[in-house]
Amino acid sequence: MSTNTRIHTIVLQPTPFCNIRCKYCYLPTRDDISTMSLDTIETTFRRVFESSYASEQITVIWHAGEPLVLPVSYYETAFQAIERLRPAGMELRHSFQTNGTLVTKEWCDLIRRWNVGVGVSIDGPRAMHDANRVTRSGKGTFDKAMRGARLLQAEGIPFHVISVLSKDALQKPEQLHSFYMEEGIRDVCFNVEESEGDHVSELMQQGRDATRLQFQQFLQTFWMLSRKTPGINFIREIDGLITRIFRPEEARVGNNQVEPLAMLNVDCKGNVGTFSPELLGYRNERYHDFLVGNVHSHTLEEMLHSPAMTAMVEDIHAGVESCRKECDYFSICGGGAPVNKLSENGTFASTQTSFCNLVQITPANLILSAFSQMEHSLTATLQRGSEVAAAA
Repeated sequence: MSTNTRIHTIVLQPTPFCNIRCKYCYLPTRDDISTMSLDTIETTFRRVFESSYASEQITVIWHAGEPLVLPVSYYETAFQAIERLRPAGMELRHSFQTNGTLVTKEWCDLIRRWNVGVGVSIDGPRAMHDANRVTRSGKGTFDKAMRGARLLQAEGIPFHVISVLSKDALQKPEQLHSFYMEEGIRDVCFNVEESEGDHVSELMQQGRDATRLQFQQFLQTFWMLSRKTPGINFIREIDGLITRIFRPEEARVGNNQVEPLAMLNVDCKGNVGTFSPELLGYRNERYHDFLVGNVHSHTLEEMLHSPAMTAMVEDIHAGVESCRKECDYFSICGGGAPVNKLSENGTFASTQTSFCNLVQITPANLILSAFSQMEHSLTATLQRGSEVAAAA
């Protein structure tokens, strides 16, 4: 792990509350209606901007609850306050991860005005989506989510879709591809349903190898369909990895989830965690609540050297070093995701997880296989061309 600490991403929890109740949600506080105060927002960014740890480009993700349950005016005020504090020369971009059900024209105006990035959670066509993404009374949210997505499209606002793949969805790549094409969805990301927090995934219960094989078949089919029929511009699991695989040899692959403070996670009360945002709200015998401080009472320097940070860094560093020694895919991964190591293996000081298999190893193998086939085809074509030329 690098000792050159730099903050690249800030995940803010404006509220833990969510207006829907997805069956696979891992958040333990989604009924809490608390709201992050303007004072907490300003104090957070004052701490960051006054420190020596802020990078020149920072992404601010409003997440860990449904951000759009708060009024548009809340973010207008927050964005203006942050902008007043932002140092000259620093690039800062806000992003919402939303379930899409609350999108209105007013939200579109704010998003456009501040150039906010948008991710919308849609699990696929109606039956697939409504199987897990339901209201608090158990009704499907497909119609409301799609109404929000279509409004974003009508307003010319780009967004990506995150789809959680359940056991059923993994069997239907063709159906998902057709749905995206019909709805004009061009940028897609896949999260295989995991066991996190209180949620136990049916997929993970069947074993790593079975899930990995199903996802491999799903992703291979979906990628082939996307190459055959233009329309899907970006598949995170493929396109996000290609640049890591085919990069200059001297280029280092970073991993914000194993670098202290690289990903700064702040809950609505100003409590600060790092590494994986999913750790907010959970407790553990060794790491307690995973918090390294509070923006109202601790500087980032104090957080970086807190006992909680020291304990986590020690174990995460041990896990990363084990990955470096044991894993053939370390050069494209950089040490995995601590939260998955903890939830699957019981400790940060560990190596491969189902998450590694699904997010890094499986897509990498597909990409390398496709490249090998292309290289073989090109070699055969060139050889045949030489033979024809020689015979002419």
